[in-house]
Amino acid sequence: MKLLHIDSSVLGANSASRQLTAGIVAQWQAAHPGTSVDYLDLAADAPNHFGPDALGIKVGQPAEPTEAQKRENEVSERLISQFLAADVIVVGAPLYNFSIPTQLKAWIDRLAQAGRTFKYTDKGAVGLAGGKTVIVASTRGGLYSTTEAGQAAEHQESYLKVIFGFFGITDVRFVRAEGLAMGDEARKAAFDGTRAQIAAATREGAANQDRAALVA
Repeated sequence: MKLLHIDSSVLGANSASRQLTAGIVAQWQAAHPGTSVDYLDLAADAPNHFGPDALGIKVGQPAEPTEAQKRENEVSERLISQFLAADVIVVGAPLYNFSIPTQLKAWIDRLAQAGRTFKYTDKGAVGLAGGKTVIVASTRGGLYSTTEAGQAAEHQESYLKVIFGFFGITDVRFVRAEGLAMGDEARKAAFDGTRAQIAAATREGAANQDRAALVA
């Protein structure tokens, strides 16, 4: 089994989401021996924001790609191949200004490729990357999950659930620590609460494992 471990926080050793993804990956490996891990640090190695050079080859223009287009296409191919090869993806996703880090969005933009992660049909879009499990380490300075106003204000967990669902991934699990900027006591309580969440998120196997078991 292959696991892709992704961090996107710019806070380095002070990052709460990095602490959570490390814990999730360690517990997944303990629960599922033999899992190999590939690591991607988007804060240190972020793709360029999506632009015409990245898009050009994908839409078949021009017939002879420029050097810039070739370079951007190589980046996109590396990232999407890495993603498609993974059975489990652990994503560190801090909430920045009500959404996700731009580095994480840039990565997602490289994955959203017609014919690779989704396709259009006469009935609408269909995801092509189903059967994977995504575990999101969600960190937030304030409280968003406990009120309708908070839920409406965040475009972090809601966006990730929608975009991975668009790719056909229905097994998206969240490990959430929020209220991290609301004092030491609230921060400790938030992290204490993630222990049970991590255990629950890593106890079950990957979605494609469950399907394989049914077929067998």
